[in-house]
Parts: sequence; C-alpha cells; structure tokens
Amino acid sequence: MQQYEWDFGAVLAYWPMLLQGLWGTVAISVLAIILGILGGGLVATLRMSRHTPLRVIGTIYVEFYRNTPGIVHFFWVYYALPVVANVNLGPLEAAIIALATQSSAFYAEVLRGGIQSIGKGQWEGATALGMSHTEALRRIIVPQAARRMVAPFVERSFEIIKTSSLASTLAYGELLYQGMQVASITYRPLETYTLLALIYFLLLYLLSSLAKLAEDRLQEV
Repeated sequence: MQQYEWDFGAVLAYWPMLLQGLWGTVAISVLAIILGILGGGLVATLRMSRHTPLRVIGTIYVEFYRNTPGIVHFFWVYYALPVVANVNLGPLEAAIIALATQSSAFYAEVLRGGIQSIGKGQWEGATALGMSHTEALRRIIVPQAARRMVAPFVERSFEIIKTSSLASTLAYGELLYQGMQVASITYRPLETYTLLALIYFLLLYLLSSLAKLAEDRLQEV
C-alpha cells in the first residue's frame, strides 16, 4: 500500500481565499450574535411575562428552534422566505437571519435562566427600598445574573461560530465554503480540511481564553 504524501504547501498557496473565508465566518457570527442577543432579550421577556398568551408565544418560539435542525432554518429562509414574503435575499442576508433567529431562542434561555436564578429575597429587598420592577432589574438583578450567564453565553456563542459553517450550503463564502473551493482546486482534501479544523480550533481557543479572562475579572468585581 502506497503511503500518502502530505503537502500543505499546495493548500497554503491559496491562503488569501482561506483568509477571506475566515473573515466571512467572523462577520456572519458577530452579526448573528448581536441580533441573537437582541432577539433573545425579547423572547426572554415573553417567557417571563405575567400574561399567559405572551408566555405561550415565547415558549413555542424556543421549543420550535430547540427541536428543528439548523440546516432547515437556512434552507427555509433562503429558498422559502423570498417566495412567502416576496423579498430577495442573498446568501449573507439569509444566513444571518437564519443564525440570528435560531440563536435568539437559545440566548433567551440563557437570559431567562440567569435572571430567574436570583433568589426572591433580592427582589423583595429591592421592593423594600422603593425600587420599581425595571429599576430592580437594572440595579440589583441583572448585575448579579450577568456573572452566572457568562459561561452559557460563551458556549452558545461558540455554537453560533461553528453553526455558521452551514452558510456554505447557501454558497456564502465563509471558511468552510472557501476551503471546499481550495480542496477542489488542489485535489488535497485531507490537507485542506485538516487546516480548516486547525483554524477553527485556534479561533475558538483564542476566544475561549479571552472569555475566561473576562469571566475572572467579572468575578473579582
């Protein structure tokens, strides 16, 4: 059996394509995280509402995204939404919408879990001091809940970065899609996908280290 000869040089010759793909991954992930947090705040508000119909709407939204595969969201937004809403979406817009709506369901649970983990005594203490519900949230509850939300928030954000690779199915030029192009040009899939795995690892490891540093600083406050 002939031994396979690895040649990363052939793949690295196309580093501008991979760098462009990495930028595409970062761009789509950042936008999806920002929009996901905003949407998650709204959904979390619905989930914690005193009004049953609003709680039901929030619950249905979360459960829908919890129990359907991410790639279906990408395909539906890209292929079905333009037909239903009569709008033209490019791969980038469709991928961001799919990622953001999906991630907002999970961010909502992070936010809800963090806020509801604070004991009733904190709420009662804030009320005794004459604070309104909103003021109590802003000054007492959220600062405490934020410390508990860091780890699940970071984990969810990492999932978004990894899930962004599904945008390759829409021919959006993120890292995996660009890697697929390089592999087809060089006929070096082993080297290409090994390099992609290394890039993803280094990116997430760097972000994980920064998140750990931020979490430690937060605990000291």
